[in-house]
Amino acid sequence: MGDDLTQTRDLVPVHIVSLGCARNEVDSEELAARFLAGGFTLTDSRDDARVIVVNTCGFIEAAKMESLEEIFSTSTQATGHKPTVVVAGCMAERYGQELASSLPEGDAIIGFDGYDDIASTVRNLVTGGRIQAHTPTDRRQLLPIAPIQRVDHHGPPWVPSQRVRLNNSPSAPLKIASGCDRRCAFCSIPSFRGSFQSRRPEDILHEAQWLAGQSVKELFLVSENTTSYGKDIGSGALESLIAQLSLVEAIEWIRLSYLQPAEVRPSLIEAIASTPKVVPYFDLPFQHASGSVLRRMRRFGDAETFLGLIDQVRQIMPDAGIRTNVIVGFPGETETDYEILTQFIGEAGLDAVGVFGYSDEEGTEAAGLDGHVDEDEIHAREVALREFADTVTAMRAEDRVGNEVKVLIEEVASGESQGRSQQQGPEDGQCYIAGAEYPRGEILSGRIVDTDGVDWQIEVYDCL
Repeated sequence: MGDDLTQTRDLVPVHIVSLGCARNEVDSEELAARFLAGGFTLTDSRDDARVIVVNTCGFIEAAKMESLEEIFSTSTQATGHKPTVVVAGCMAERYGQELASSLPEGDAIIGFDGYDDIASTVRNLVTGGRIQAHTPTDRRQLLPIAPIQRVDHHGPPWVPSQRVRLNNSPSAPLKIASGCDRRCAFCSIPSFRGSFQSRRPEDILHEAQWLAGQSVKELFLVSENTTSYGKDIGSGALESLIAQLSLVEAIEWIRLSYLQPAEVRPSLIEAIASTPKVVPYFDLPFQHASGSVLRRMRRFGDAETFLGLIDQVRQIMPDAGIRTNVIVGFPGETETDYEILTQFIGEAGLDAVGVFGYSDEEGTEAAGLDGHVDEDEIHAREVALREFADTVTAMRAEDRVGNEVKVLIEEVASGESQGRSQQQGPEDGQCYIAGAEYPRGEILSGRIVDTDGVDWQIEVYDCL
């Protein structure tokens, strides 16, 4: 956190805890800007904070439990004073008053619509006032059904005072859209994040230029469904956007997240391969590989289709990094379906695989489906597939030994530098360079000389 955020005696110090995805990280930095504009200060220290904001994740059961544990531990921390605990984020939006009645540790439950006035709301709270907990609503009803009719719902232009960086990482998420129009049977996100809405290209570019001025070297483009970008604004498809972003000076890498497999068109693959600064990286959440399970999930594709897409990518970019997430134990998943998924993971040779056991989410179609798999069986399949996926991704890493790579340095300590290659996303493994401390944000050229799971040992031979 920069010197401009130094705590002063006269201002109420706020500490922000950001949980969940990179989209939440952007939200946290926008909340931080609102607090500064409202006369608060920010602190990295929980002990010094009079207000602690927990920006929660509410996607899956494990994430919700982590959020609840964070709220509880924050409210009971031994600091000599009890901080005011503000619950924001997806859980606050999704559960609102229900969360307030069941979680007295939270002094305020603030949904997305309360973000604009959060500073004045919290100031009222710390001076003895009370606020009404957020009342949830289906946010899909807030925008027109037809995407092209949403063009007038984008709000004022983006300005630098809208965001404050909460760390000095050389990589930063950049939100290009929010919400989702897809209706995957297992997913509750559209109900509390709303329908899909692209940000205006000019706003994204202005924020990218601002981030470049904050010593950011890598832009991590985030949204609930990145491949849908532009469908609601009549122009500015993803290919055009990344071409414009590549012209931003000081930005060296552009990384795309969450590419819906059914929407990955050949022109996008070509654009990722040919647009300067866009790294060879594909985040493809397949979710499963059995066609019958995918139909029940209300998704498209099967193992053959997905292997074909991977082959398309590797024909153009043989060294591309490819990651996915999959769900095991979805209602109706048979042993044969599970074997299809396992075989797919083995054949795909992916760089990173997130394996999740299915759990019912309130309000989703999947919760009401027949054929629920026994919880013990789900756990057994999850553990087995995760172990197998770890073996496959480790083998993929070993196959890269000897390859030349570029590495963005993110951490330096005790004679070792740590970072990520172009092929590695924020949760996909690390690169280690022993015996040297390079400056954070520097991009190095080197060779993979050894691996440990999905992590790579790098021998440096050049600096950009």
